[in-house]
Amino acid sequence: MKRKLVKKITLGLFWLPLALSAVVCAQAQDANNPYPSMAPIDQYLIPDRNAEIALARTAAPPSVSKDATVMVLGRHGYETAVGGKNGFVCLVERGWNGAFEGDKGFWNPKSRGPDCYNPAAARTVLPIILMRAKLALAGKSIDEMHESMKAAVEKKELRAPEPGGMAYMLSKQQYLNDRVGNWYPHLMFFVPVKDNTTWGADVPGSPLMVNTHFNGAPEPVTEFMVTVSEWSDGTPVTKGKGTH
Repeated sequence: MKRKLVKKITLGLFWLPLALSAVVCAQAQDANNPYPSMAPIDQYLIPDRNAEIALARTAAPPSVSKDATVMVLGRHGYETAVGGKNGFVCLVERGWNGAFEGDKGFWNPKSRGPDCYNPAAARTVLPIILMRAKLALAGKSIDEMHESMKAAVEKKELRAPEPGGMAYMLSKQQYLNDRVGNWYPHLMFFVPVKDNTTWGADVPGSPLMVNTHFNGAPEPVTEFMVTVSEWSDGTPVTKGKGTH
């Protein structure tokens, strides 16, 4: 009897460190990636439709956004909430527009990125945003989303940007991710996939950056970004130097 008891205690002492190690490893993984999978859909939605419309319009100066089409996120994708007349389309993007590999905020339900596309970008870049949202809300995994987007590119359902495609992202209320928060107001320029050196981007002293979330992986788009000094409401940026 004593021998059996000693054996049980020994086994317990053997497995305890392993169990504690597993817990520590799981906690470390959670710390490294706090959003490993999609949260409940409600966490990505903005309950007040008018609030989302107003937030979407903060992406661009009022002189642009007041006449733009505005889309809001529903349970199955984006829906047109307000018709426009200048060809621009404003909406609030979510975290799943990030890179398919290495983006720890891909499923972050707090991400809110008011964005306003000009007519050329609305025709050729916006479809990427709309398709990603539909796939995410349909419960697809990151790998499944990647494969679906890749297939759409191969079938030419998604095409390279038209010349002159750009977008405003000037909202003071934007929350891009947990690392940079509302970052800086910036403009985005969309071109077919290019090497960053063709525009002198991401080199010392250049104000131009490349956003790696598309860039041919798999969408046929390179997105160049440049920060500006004022938010869409005309107030100046007061932060120090940003990072990217």
